[in-house]
Amino acid sequence: MIIPIFAVALVTLATVGIGAWGVRFARTTSDLYVASRAMSPWWNAAAVSGEYLSAASFLGIAGLEMQIGVPALWQAVGFAAGYLALLLFVAAPLRRFGSYTLPDFAEGRLASRRLRNLAVAAVLGIDTFYLIPQLKGAGIAFSEVANAPYAVGIVVVAIVVTLYVALGGMRGVTYVQAFQFWVKTVAIAVPAIALLIYLGGFPNRATLFGGDVPRAPAHGLVVALGQPQTVTFPVATTFLEDSGRVTHARAGETLRLSPGRVTLPPGAVIPVTPGTPWQTGRDWARPLRSRGEGAPLFIYSLLLATFLGTMGLPHILIRFYTNPDGPAARGTTVRVLALLALFYLFPPVYGALGRALAPGLYMTGQTDTVVLRLPILAWPGLGGHVLGAMTAAGAFAAFMSTSSGLLISIAGTISYDVWGRGGRGVRLSVRRRRFRIVAMAGMAIPAVIALAVGNVDISILVGWAFALAASTFCPLFVLGIWWPRLTSRGAAVGIVVGGVVAIAMITVGVAIGAQSLTGPLDSLLTQPAIVSVPLAFAAMIVASLMTAAPSDVAAHMLALHAPEGLGLEDLDKARA
Repeated sequence: MIIPIFAVALVTLATVGIGAWGVRFARTTSDLYVASRAMSPWWNAAAVSGEYLSAASFLGIAGLEMQIGVPALWQAVGFAAGYLALLLFVAAPLRRFGSYTLPDFAEGRLASRRLRNLAVAAVLGIDTFYLIPQLKGAGIAFSEVANAPYAVGIVVVAIVVTLYVALGGMRGVTYVQAFQFWVKTVAIAVPAIALLIYLGGFPNRATLFGGDVPRAPAHGLVVALGQPQTVTFPVATTFLEDSGRVTHARAGETLRLSPGRVTLPPGAVIPVTPGTPWQTGRDWARPLRSRGEGAPLFIYSLLLATFLGTMGLPHILIRFYTNPDGPAARGTTVRVLALLALFYLFPPVYGALGRALAPGLYMTGQTDTVVLRLPILAWPGLGGHVLGAMTAAGAFAAFMSTSSGLLISIAGTISYDVWGRGGRGVRLSVRRRRFRIVAMAGMAIPAVIALAVGNVDISILVGWAFALAASTFCPLFVLGIWWPRLTSRGAAVGIVVGGVVAIAMITVGVAIGAQSLTGPLDSLLTQPAIVSVPLAFAAMIVASLMTAAPSDVAAHMLALHAPEGLGLEDLDKARA
């Protein structure tokens, strides 16, 4: 217990220290919002990767892979591939245009205050959707590390992140996030490699790739339930409850177990919680399924959401404003692809080893914690505790780095685009004070919501944020950068249509329990991007064609696409 707490405390103190050191750089408005546009590609790439590799990447992918199988890895493919689309379509033109925030770009490109306000609402919605699972992950991790209530981790991360964001601005946060990227990469890579060496590869290969299912080990399995838990027994099983009562469960029977210790006999098939499929290793290892989260329709929708959603994530896009010029923005994106490829080698290792060595998590419904629990379960003794401390420290680095990027996006948007209406003519001291006030207030609502969503899978929550981003900002940036005929009314209609359809489908799916449906509806209501994104693009194009063409678009298109050095970039300097 002491080792992981010490590791988490060390990373937290280092984070606060770097953030405090970065305070001295927050001297100008440009420092506060875009780090003076002076970050080199390598620094910025590490920072982008640091805030992008969130709780869904560090905990969620491994947990979802353990729960549903190899189809979960399509999520990592989409997360990484999104930067290819960003490289091809957005990075350099967005940086050339020059802005402080995404709503600032929307108004500058399409000359509409109403569109700016709509973009503000979209930024806050996406950032809130994305911030909630980071705080949920913090609650899970702190519960594992310190045996503390779920709410404590949420409060700790919320306070630490708010502190260094409010004090350091974009430049300070950049240094913190670059540091945290390497912390989380080392923290997930070293234990994975060490466990594979210690175990001699993947154990129980029949459970992973053959015809067997997760079973209790040779000495039996004791599972501690902290709350009442509903489980389904795939085969007839006799087990011992904490009260000493011997219970016999029939094949296919669903029981609600009381809190306490449940003892399964050696070789017993592990019961599963609702939403977790009972699969042989051969089924678990199949990349596609006939239904659920492995269905082709769901996979296509997920890939569309992650591939295009990256182009619409506000906290990622504002990072390209911190590069000196367009080529540096493209260079940053290429480096990010390499760094993400390195990181994503390792979450699948935890998901596979967890299925073989931590089957009790199927019974408690806590597969999200497999990265944190696996080292100790797989390597009893000091070695496992040291590796477990590393993963705990990396998890906290993941929560804090992504949370800080999202919070700085929220704080920058409200303090610059709402409170002061663009910030023109406002003194730096006033801007800094507004930024800090909003940063402190902007964490409150996501933290409260995170307290109420403890049972929702982290990866699903992040998938919703990507769907919303792909349905709103992605069409705006792709068409705004590459289609001169786009109008402010068309952009507004597209954002509203995409956002409303995505949110409505997600809400209906949650309300009726999409996973209990059969056919394509379960996929569409779980991940709506395959419907909402085409509708958003279509609505934006049709509404633009139905309104008068913009008259002043030539200068904006030139600023977006002209090579650097012609004096046409950074239109914000003229607008500030």
